[in-house]
Amino acid sequence: MIASPATILAVRVGAVRPLGPRATPSGFVKHAVTGPVAVDTAGLAGDGQADRRVHGAPDKAVYAYPVDAYARWRAHLPHHDAQLMPGSMGENLVVAGLGDDDVALGDVVRIGSAVLQVTEPRQPCYKLGLAFGDAAMVRAFAQVGVSGWYYRVLEAGTIAAGDSIKRVARPNPGWTVARLFALIVGGTFTPAELIELAGLEGASAKWRAKAARRAARVARSPVGPEGFEPPTKPL
Repeated sequence: MIASPATILAVRVGAVRPLGPRATPSGFVKHAVTGPVAVDTAGLAGDGQADRRVHGAPDKAVYAYPVDAYARWRAHLPHHDAQLMPGSMGENLVVAGLGDDDVALGDVVRIGSAVLQVTEPRQPCYKLGLAFGDAAMVRAFAQVGVSGWYYRVLEAGTIAAGDSIKRVARPNPGWTVARLFALIVGGTFTPAELIELAGLEGASAKWRAKAARRAARVARSPVGPEGFEPPTKPL
């Protein structure tokens, strides 16, 4: 079980709407809802995603973000102080009592009557910049260094503000969300980390496949560990 209290402060959903000066379709902007919200493998009821190739889908059904990170954001970007409030990262679940260091890939948790599993950290796209009217927000996300995490839904149910987060399984305690996000940003994967990530129980299919491809490439290459290409480019 999680040692410290961990709670859902808000559940947020949003329909696909135009975003930014070119009216780009996006479900980034979300609003808080009251009462229990149904959740299944497709995500929360009422939540929309414009491009499910990169957002949503089973391994990214629900996005959680720690509320404590907003103080860090406001210190880093004081000119966006008024916008940097819970929900402004486009998260579905505003979380208290947990951070990226406390959550590991593959963690299984019960929230309300639903059972979810942590799959990967979030990597922002240009729509974060559109939401803030500032293209530099994508790089700032890496600099602030708090990614939040995605859940897949193992058992459908309902989630509501005030629900506790109860961890029921932890297969990969060494692979925190913070660790993987730092490796993504820095591009500092070792061959051993690639092999381990490729077989990591509960991690997203996308990251396991990326790691497996790059591990195979490293194995075929005469270039040593200092010269291989990381699974993804830094943000």
